[in-house]
Amino acid sequence: MGDISLPTIIMCWYRKYLQVFEKPPCEAPIEIIEKIKSNLAKIQSSQPLATIAIIAYNEESRLLSCIWSLSESLTNYPVEIIGIDNNSCDSTAAVYEMVGLPFFKELKMGPGNARQRGLDEAKGRYILCIDSDTIYPNTYVNEMIKELEKPGVVAVSASYSYVPDKNYPRFWMSIYERLRDVHLFFLSFKNPVWCVRGAVFGHSVPLAREVGGYRVHLTRGEDGGMAYDLMPHGKIKFKRGNRTRAVTCTKSLGADGHILKAFFRRVLESIIGVWRYFFFTGDSEGRPDKEQKEL
Repeated sequence: MGDISLPTIIMCWYRKYLQVFEKPPCEAPIEIIEKIKSNLAKIQSSQPLATIAIIAYNEESRLLSCIWSLSESLTNYPVEIIGIDNNSCDSTAAVYEMVGLPFFKELKMGPGNARQRGLDEAKGRYILCIDSDTIYPNTYVNEMIKELEKPGVVAVSASYSYVPDKNYPRFWMSIYERLRDVHLFFLSFKNPVWCVRGAVFGHSVPLAREVGGYRVHLTRGEDGGMAYDLMPHGKIKFKRGNRTRAVTCTKSLGADGHILKAFFRRVLESIIGVWRYFFFTGDSEGRPDKEQKEL
């Protein structure tokens, strides 16, 4: 099956960013802040090929680790990094200011509106959607842009892992992620739209504007909606491999409680929809107008 990525159990590159992950920004060491500022100054381009847009709503405790990881991106392409503060009521805006990252305040609530603001402000030909509770490997930006530069590709999504915690231990998460990766691998052939997750998603800016932008009325699923709307214009690619594998917090799993409960719930949903491995479904089941749990 090609390069099905190695699970969290052997991934360790993100550990240094845990120094500021899920911690008050006021506790961040000054040397880390200065390092991020220096990194950002070097990476920002006035004529970017791609825009990296970080959306954030009340993410003061995770945003700094996200920005830090992106500031250390190793890329051959000119990029800009911008922030979107989705009308947060915590210190999210202060974190952007702390590291000198240009950001915009979007008063209309919801991830669709936040991503749309990023699209509106983007100067690049491509946009990489970034969730502020996620940490990215330094190869992520380069690999995603490289895929978008291929003929006929209009969007690309990638796989991801979780930062283990006491409720979601590393061993069980590695098993969970391995099975989830296999699930996404098979989905990617007939239904790549169903593989799309907003935190690890990039696409063409001109085409996204041409199709009318994000479906801002959706509570969730605006990412899949964009992918679906772009499909008539080209290929939606799904990237596997640790070079594009981000790590995120477990809050999306938290609603289901224990890891086993979350796992079996998602397995059941995947079994019910197993025919998606073999037939293109598109929006026929409401994707992305209905919320979908990832395996």
